[in-house]
Amino acid sequence: MERKNILSRGIRSVKDIFYRKNSPTHKAGLIIEPGNWEEYDPFLLMAEDFFQRGTFGMHPHRGIETVTYVISGKLEHRDNKTEGGVLMPGDVQWMTAGRGIIHSEEPAVGETVHSLQLWVNLPGDKKMTEPRYQNMRAQDMPVRHEEGAIIRVFSGASKGVKADTKNHVPVTMVEMILEPDSTVIQDLPGSYNGFLYILEGKGTFGSGNTEGKKGQVLWLERGDATCPSEVKVRANEKLHVLLYAGQPIGETVVARGPFVMNTEEEIVQAYQDYREGKFE
Repeated sequence: MERKNILSRGIRSVKDIFYRKNSPTHKAGLIIEPGNWEEYDPFLLMAEDFFQRGTFGMHPHRGIETVTYVISGKLEHRDNKTEGGVLMPGDVQWMTAGRGIIHSEEPAVGETVHSLQLWVNLPGDKKMTEPRYQNMRAQDMPVRHEEGAIIRVFSGASKGVKADTKNHVPVTMVEMILEPDSTVIQDLPGSYNGFLYILEGKGTFGSGNTEGKKGQVLWLERGDATCPSEVKVRANEKLHVLLYAGQPIGETVVARGPFVMNTEEEIVQAYQDYREGKFE
């Protein structure tokens, strides 16, 4: 049987993340800066946060999904739809705000939480979908094992290992932990736009063996929707990296505060609905 052509993706950009103190309880670095909608589609923004209790109290969202990965600390969440819950290090919460939710994300008393939060856009026909939470415990997620490497699949698939995460927009999210001198090949649909964020260590990435290290975001070169693609990751020292890739939506983005819609009128309506208690 003839093997399909597979595009080996390179790295189109590498950026260092810089942190700023936003308040006495909150330090953050922007991994994805908002406003570059077409370049980062379907992703809107991503922040690396270090925060204590009192930073992210009750607040609303509409038109997006948030994907929160806890690096360290104990994170408690509450909202106006469910009983809430607790996320521990290595856990992920996939929250669909849809037509509207009000929630809080607070460290347990006396703790500092270190986390990543990604905002995924929703297409126009899903902006007003019902809100939902998916809490993915690290120990319960499907795992792909390679020599010197563990790949935990939070969404999408990795070489046939699939997560049952529900997605409105197709997204692959995998966590890779590699021992020195080990290599992982991650498969991706050719149409996906994606990036890697390095939590620990150093390695080389993509077809050009681009160097990357802790605290850097590496964006993948664009693929080709007509053929599958793959990304090579090699560890120079012990490496902990997250890969996120998704299907671009290709729609107009209008964002104001916690609401992301397609038109100015929809944003005005979102604020009016929130003020009138229609998120309850």
